[in-house]
Amino acid sequence: MALLTVNNLSAFYGPIKALKGVNFSLEEGSVTTILGANGAGKTTTLRAICAMVKTEGSVTYEGREITGKPTEQIVASGVAHVPEGRGTFTRVSTEENLLLGSYTRRDKKAVAEDIEQVYAYFPRLKERRDQQAGTLSGGEQQMLAVGRALMLRPKLMLLDEPSFGLAPLIVEELFGILRRINEQQKVSMLLVEQNATLALDLADHAYLLETGTVVISGTSKEIAADETVRRSYLGYYTPTLRGPEKGWYFR
Repeated sequence: MALLTVNNLSAFYGPIKALKGVNFSLEEGSVTTILGANGAGKTTTLRAICAMVKTEGSVTYEGREITGKPTEQIVASGVAHVPEGRGTFTRVSTEENLLLGSYTRRDKKAVAEDIEQVYAYFPRLKERRDQQAGTLSGGEQQMLAVGRALMLRPKLMLLDEPSFGLAPLIVEELFGILRRINEQQKVSMLLVEQNATLALDLADHAYLLETGTVVISGTSKEIAADETVRRSYLGYYTPTLRGPEKGWYFR
């Protein structure tokens, strides 16, 4: 059974229909990416899943309908949203931001253990645990956003443009950590990412959105080999091997 199933999902900003009958599913423990140009509806899809915009259609999570449920109830069920722009609480410390991510929990000992787990993934956050979060670098704030989401102990993470505005080395580090989180903690991920090469390297399955509609879907390998995707989103690339993992580089 799929962890998340989206069926004929439409979303609206006032009279504007931003999603037009989107359909896709995400298997438990997998990483699925949504690709598309700016304005295609990628961010809106994540917001629609979390009931942050007006919707029509059906969203089921763990086999239960969550369409129309309050956003806080969806979050409490184990869906963590890492928004574009990081959503850092700038006036409090790094560690206080992490604690805010666990606000629905009452297991204080486990919360303390999970903070240490976040610090194990992101050692720089531990170094800056008492630093005001608004003074962190962009890469550190993105790491903090992911760490804060992990404090929910999510089954599903919705990641919106995690590489945006970051230096290439920071992006490589961040995506390596996301892979470890997926493999070690079995956290499922729905990834929206403008960098299609990065997204396909991390994901198992991919969906391509155009003007609010899914136009192509398949495994990441199938999508990467699709001529339309290669021309529009990847350029002409050569498949190669990078260590034990699959990757792409441009020529």
